[in-house]
Amino acid sequence: MLVLCYKKSMKELSGPEETCIKAFLASIKDEKMPFAEAESLAKELSGLARVLGLEVASQEIVSVRENHAKYGMGTGKAKALAEKAASLGVDCIIFDIDISPSRQRNWEELAGIPVIDRQGLIIQIFASRARTREAALQVSLAELVYALPRLRHKYLDLGRQRGGRYGTRGSGETRLETDRRRVEQQIHRLQEQLEKLKAQRGLQRKQREKSGVPVCALVGYTNAGKSSLLNALTGAGVLTEDKLFATLDSTSRRLKLPGGMQVLLVDTVGFIRRLPHSLVNAFRSTLEELCSADLLINVLDASESDTDAQYSTTLSVLRELNAGEIPMVTVLNKIDKTNYDKTSSIDKISSIDKASAIDKTNSIEALLKLYPGSLPVSAVNGTGLAELCMRIEKTLVQRKNLHHKGSFVHE
Repeated sequence: MLVLCYKKSMKELSGPEETCIKAFLASIKDEKMPFAEAESLAKELSGLARVLGLEVASQEIVSVRENHAKYGMGTGKAKALAEKAASLGVDCIIFDIDISPSRQRNWEELAGIPVIDRQGLIIQIFASRARTREAALQVSLAELVYALPRLRHKYLDLGRQRGGRYGTRGSGETRLETDRRRVEQQIHRLQEQLEKLKAQRGLQRKQREKSGVPVCALVGYTNAGKSSLLNALTGAGVLTEDKLFATLDSTSRRLKLPGGMQVLLVDTVGFIRRLPHSLVNAFRSTLEELCSADLLINVLDASESDTDAQYSTTLSVLRELNAGEIPMVTVLNKIDKTNYDKTSSIDKISSIDKASAIDKTNSIEALLKLYPGSLPVSAVNGTGLAELCMRIEKTLVQRKNLHHKGSFVHE
């Protein structure tokens, strides 16, 4: 693969294991964004940086009134951030927003160190966690799509140094065009390979439909506990970590429900706010498997304070994938990390005003009021898993009766 411009920065980020890369994190807050949301996104950015093993030297929430063309903020404020990064002796600056190639170049010239945006950071995390051939192909495609408009950044100085005579092209421009063509060819090859895998998925999907085994897809925000729930229900043994994007590769396992019905439980890649479109498009063939599911199991992390934002993100991505009309069961996972008391939950729920439920941090009762019909569970200690299995079976039977489909497989 070509040594692309943005990869130079990312390579410096993921240097030798014994070298600790120091990063300065900058979260941008405009006037329309509530401060609580800015804090939540800042916390998430810190989590993303630590997934790559970076040391967060400092983090700052920057209030921006106007989106200036050169830096996205006033020149004075940009210089102050660059000076702070220099005083900290950091190796890079990471923003929690997407930055255009020209703006990224402006920041790197100002700060004198690599500047990474949210999109580049998430793509690098995906690249470090891809295990299967399909996931590796999807990540490579996202990397190339992201890097293509940044090639000019790589050859800007070269073109200036050897520009040639008037009316001719300099060697830098020639090399840029050559590399651009090579990247476009690689993108085309990856797309062709992914189309073949998509066709194979289509055949597998038709075989599943003929078998009569309904498909239940686990969906939700990254690190909500989808893989842990899959393990708890099926004994799948999927790798689980308390990190963002611990799972990229889809895993399917059969599950026998209380009434004898068999289902195929499918784990999927987690969602995140401001998920890069290049990744959505690259993983579209995998994510589109959700569209053929008979039931979606939306897993929420009940121990997080911004559950509603995560819930909204999941619904937004599902709508983008045209999977918003599929029946869904909402699961409040990780109740073992809260003070949930099942015996008194009904009384507590009735006394909570729905409008104020979002403000009740770590209150399962408030979440049950906010999401009627949701199920509190713990993939760690097994609480609520029996009720979840019964709900899955009941929902599938109702759907079969509603649409007059063929019988699902029983034993």
